[in-house]
Amino acid sequence: RLGPFAATLAATALLLLHGCRAESPTLEVAGLDANRELSAHSRQFERAVVEVTPGVHVAIGYGLANSILLEGTDGLVIVDTMESAEAAGPVKEAFDAISDKPVKAIIYTHNHADHTFGAAVMAGDDRPEVLAHALTLERIENVMSVIRPTIYRRSMRQFGTFLPHGALINAGIGPRLVNDHTTTPALLRPTRTFYGESMELELSGIKLKLVRAPGETPDQLFVWLPDKKVLLPGDNFYHSFPNLYAIRGTAYRDVRNWVESLDKMLGFEPEHLIPSHTRPLSGAAAITTALTDYRDAIQFVHDQTVRAMNLGLSPDQAARSVRLPAHLASKPYLREYYGRVDWSVRAVYSGYLGWFGGNASDLSPLAPAQRAARLARLGGGRRQLRRQAAEAAAGGDHRWALELADALLALDASDPEAGEIRASALTSLGESEISANGRNYYLSQAMEARGFEQPRFDISSTPIELLRALPIDGFMRAMAVNLDADSALEEDTVVAFSFPDAGESYTVHLHRGVARVKTGAAQAPDITVTTDSLVWKELLAGRRNPMAALAAGKLAVEGGVVALARFLGHFKAD
Repeated sequence: RLGPFAATLAATALLLLHGCRAESPTLEVAGLDANRELSAHSRQFERAVVEVTPGVHVAIGYGLANSILLEGTDGLVIVDTMESAEAAGPVKEAFDAISDKPVKAIIYTHNHADHTFGAAVMAGDDRPEVLAHALTLERIENVMSVIRPTIYRRSMRQFGTFLPHGALINAGIGPRLVNDHTTTPALLRPTRTFYGESMELELSGIKLKLVRAPGETPDQLFVWLPDKKVLLPGDNFYHSFPNLYAIRGTAYRDVRNWVESLDKMLGFEPEHLIPSHTRPLSGAAAITTALTDYRDAIQFVHDQTVRAMNLGLSPDQAARSVRLPAHLASKPYLREYYGRVDWSVRAVYSGYLGWFGGNASDLSPLAPAQRAARLARLGGGRRQLRRQAAEAAAGGDHRWALELADALLALDASDPEAGEIRASALTSLGESEISANGRNYYLSQAMEARGFEQPRFDISSTPIELLRALPIDGFMRAMAVNLDADSALEEDTVVAFSFPDAGESYTVHLHRGVARVKTGAAQAPDITVTTDSLVWKELLAGRRNPMAALAAGKLAVEGGVVALARFLGHFKAD
């Protein structure tokens, strides 16, 4: 009877993805000279450790993000820690060559993995404080336990992680992302947080001010070193038009807050600006100009999008009408190497009005297969549609070729000719795209159109340190979004979970296709599960055998193991 229990526990692995074998990627792209501007942008990521001003060093080009070293009197402070243990290792070696002082503190500018997932390596044998905004861990938890499957797939495309050698130019804000199914997350949980507008402190003789600065993320902060006139803006400034929307998928980024955060930075009149991506800037006048242009560009996109909305334009019309003025668009730090203006317009539009653009025909559109069937009839049949798609591809009309290929595949997903037309169109669109995000996404989907399957994580290799760092709350809340509702439409079961080590308890009431997850213990549950929070995380991640946990008294079940197995069987992770 314990076999099905173990199987259903594995099926509810709410944190990580199941492992699978990856096919070899195949992709033929033109030489990198086909996109000379994006290739030239790679100079922003030439690997180096730069001493910007005495005692302040930045490691550039080791991974997607930078890591910044601050030398104190009796210790070191590290701001941002790279995206994995593998990315952090060479940076740690470089920093150790600069100073052998202990790491007294680590500061996260925000929650993104490329700033947090190398922390344990950067700490080494030391036990530093880990400082962050109070929202940071919650945001990490949300991505890791609730939406990781889709974020992972789309992130791998955006960053071109699986593009073959020679196809990746760069990742827009760094040379590449060193984070995939083969790398090791080395997250350290924040030990000291603040929720207000700022926090002032002194670490190893270094005076610091941490200032909340919502922008790319709501938990974003910047670091001000008053004695050195150094400002570390995190991801609210880098050498590219900003990602006001990321195609890997993000919640709405309130760009008005982003503008206000840049205004805060300007108020400090910094003499050195060290972003967490791309190279630093020095000189008060140059920094003031760059930050002012950046905030003006963001406000311009926001204001003109709202104006377009109020004029009655649809999202498509607004995205085609809003363009940066020449005096901003020509600035090298506002070229669209990472974010794009039209994507940003769509995000602002959706942030105010949601998905509906105002045209009633969009309220209940035809299903893709129905629309494709009508398009085929209009074009003279499927064969004629295929011929037109091939002609569009041959004539360089790649966007139209892509639309027609999608229509053909909606009618027959196994159509090899349509699949090849789609792959060819995606490749051509990618080759001409100066946004690294767009280029990498196009080329990654071109590989997928030719049969490439993204590799996924082996859940049993989940590091214990990562499981320990993430709160149990995220695991429990994630159950609701991993429910196979169709299988549970007749269920009415209450399960109480107690985690004495964390001093937390939860109730999951599975009621006719909805999992109601609440804190606190139920009065009269059908099933009660008592275990340590780490044991439960280990079970879900395949790091611990449920039979052994039961035999060792690490897991107690009242109400029947088989009943719990049935209950858990309704929750199926990706």
